[in-house]
Amino acid sequence: MNYNINHLKELESESIYVLREVAAQFENPVLMFSGGKDSILMVHLAYKAFFPAKVPFPLLHIDTGHNFPETIKFRDDLVEKIGANLIVGSVQEAIDKRTVTEEKGVNASRNGLQTAVLLESLEKGKYDAALGGARRDEEKARAKERFFSHRDEFGQWDPKNQRPELWNIFNGKHQMGEHFRVFPISNWTELDVWQYLAMEKVELPSLYYAHERDVFERDGVLLADCDYIEKKPGETVFRETVRCRTIGDMTCTGVWKSTASTTDDIIEEVATTRMTERGGRTDDKRSETSMEDRKRKGYF
Repeated sequence: MNYNINHLKELESESIYVLREVAAQFENPVLMFSGGKDSILMVHLAYKAFFPAKVPFPLLHIDTGHNFPETIKFRDDLVEKIGANLIVGSVQEAIDKRTVTEEKGVNASRNGLQTAVLLESLEKGKYDAALGGARRDEEKARAKERFFSHRDEFGQWDPKNQRPELWNIFNGKHQMGEHFRVFPISNWTELDVWQYLAMEKVELPSLYYAHERDVFERDGVLLADCDYIEKKPGETVFRETVRCRTIGDMTCTGVWKSTASTTDDIIEEVATTRMTERGGRTDDKRSETSMEDRKRKGYF
């Protein structure tokens, strides 16, 4: 399959510039890692940006305890492969300590509980910058983010109080207790990501490729059958060939009917679909402003 190599190399160069700016401007940055394709792309770009030295940022994973098992295995294998320092913030530990309260009922999810655990992890590690793989094309709230996105001393985001970014000038100055969220791949699209990963031959979790899985349908979304979701009356489990377009907590991450078994198949599928990749995320459907509300409170 043919790619616009010049376009992908320009995106790569921009992202690597941002990563190097973070290393230069901040004293203690951390790279957020979910095990999804965008965070894997971030690790790959960081590896290229600082080679032959190791990636200079530890990886921080906020673990809900309800992840796809394939995600956790891939995370651990990647960390071992590149010799990274992995830090895990545990939602289960926060529940056990009663710093957060687990939701109950058929629509319960731990996804929203990640915010408190993330803020606690950032405070504990005294990180002044947290690198993430969010992109502007994913969701309207994320489209408002700068490359260097300021957070106050409570970890909260004010979209109306962000600093201008003129040309390639990024201002990382902050007061004690404040930090920045940094988004090096802001200008990438989902299609850009897949084409670059294919061009670079980056390994990905098997979840992204077509496989058979037990699923059930809820509100027009296919969810993977698991012990973490209480089913409603009438919801029946059936076998389907599916794949993930985005990876998160199993309770809110929808899967897609697909026969795309190779990266080129996925690129063709993404190029022709009209549904955004977060169209199957039930956490984004709780309200019209659910993502922005969560981001204001400190969500990534």
